[in-house]
Amino acid sequence: MARSINQNAYAGALPNFRNLGIMLRVLIMVNVAAAAAAIVKSPDLLAAWRQFIEISALVEPLLILSLLVLAAISNVLRRIPYWVAAIAVLTMELALATALYLPGRILLGDEPSQLLRYWALVALTTVALLTYFELRERALSPALTEARLQALQARIRPHFLFNSINAVLSLVRKEPQRAEATLEDMADLFRVLMADNRELTSLAREIELCRQYLGIEQLRLGERLRVDWQLSAMPRDALVPPLVLQPLLENAVYHGIEPRSEPGTISIQVYTVRDELHAVLRNPYRQQSDHHAGNRMALANIRERLALHFDAEARLTVKASDDAYEVRIVMPYVKEGDE
Repeated sequence: MARSINQNAYAGALPNFRNLGIMLRVLIMVNVAAAAAAIVKSPDLLAAWRQFIEISALVEPLLILSLLVLAAISNVLRRIPYWVAAIAVLTMELALATALYLPGRILLGDEPSQLLRYWALVALTTVALLTYFELRERALSPALTEARLQALQARIRPHFLFNSINAVLSLVRKEPQRAEATLEDMADLFRVLMADNRELTSLAREIELCRQYLGIEQLRLGERLRVDWQLSAMPRDALVPPLVLQPLLENAVYHGIEPRSEPGTISIQVYTVRDELHAVLRNPYRQQSDHHAGNRMALANIRERLALHFDAEARLTVKASDDAYEVRIVMPYVKEGDE
C-alpha cells in the first residue's frame, strides 16, 4: 500500500486489488450484471430468481478465485505498464474460467460450444471492469484529490489556532514567561499544521503533536483536564493521515471537559489487531451539550480524509453512553516501504 494519497489517484496502472473498496466494487458490479442477465432472460421474477441462482453457480466460484489471485499478484500488476497488466489480467481470467468450466461441464453435461460463450462473457466482463477502473482513476486525478485533501486540512487550522490562543491568553497576565514558552510551542505546532500534509506521517509524530496540544490546553484548564495515555501496544512504525487524532482531542476538550466544573479524563488507546491499526478516544459526555454540530463537522472531515487515503479499508465509528463518548478509528496498518 502506498504512503501517499495518490494511491487512489490515476497513475497509469491497474487499481490496488488488495484494497477492500476495490474488491467490494468488483463483487457488486459482477453480481448486479448477473442479476440483470437473469431478469432479461426470464419472463417473471420467480424465474429470474432461479436463473440468477444458476448463473451464480457458474459466476461466484470464478469471481472469488479471481479476487484471491488478483490480490496475490496486485503489487506485480501495478509495477508493469498498464496495457501489459490489462492483457495479463484478461489472459488470467480466461485461464481460470477454463479451469473451472471443464469440471463443471462434466457435472452439468454442457456442450463444448458453451465454452466459447463462457469465454466471451468473461472477456466482456473483464474489459468492462478494467475500463470502469481506468475511468474512475482518471476522474480521481492527483490534482483534484490533493486539492480536496488540502481543503479538508485547511478547515482544521482555524479551530486549532482559536483554541490555542485562548489557552495562551489565560497566561499572559498571570504568567508571562510561561505564556512566552507556550507561544514557542505553538509555533512548532503550526509548522506541522502548515506543512504539506498530503503524505502519511508517522504515528509517533502524530502522538507527539497530540501531547503538545493537550499540554497547551492543560495550561488553560488545569486539574480539570486529565489525560490517560494507553500506548504500550502502539506500533511506532505505523503511518497515519496527518492530524487524524488531534482534531478529535480538540472535540474531546471542547465537548467533554469545558462544560464540566469537575475534573474529567480523556483516554487515548492505540493498538493493532492483525493488519489493522485501532485508535480509541474516550471523553466525558453530557447529552444536554449544545455543541454537537461542530463535533459532527469534525467527524465528517476525518471520515472523508480516511476515505481519500484508504478508500473502504478505514472506518470511524462513534458510541455515546450516558456519561462517556467514544470515537474509534480503524485503518490499515501501513509501514514505511509498504506498497
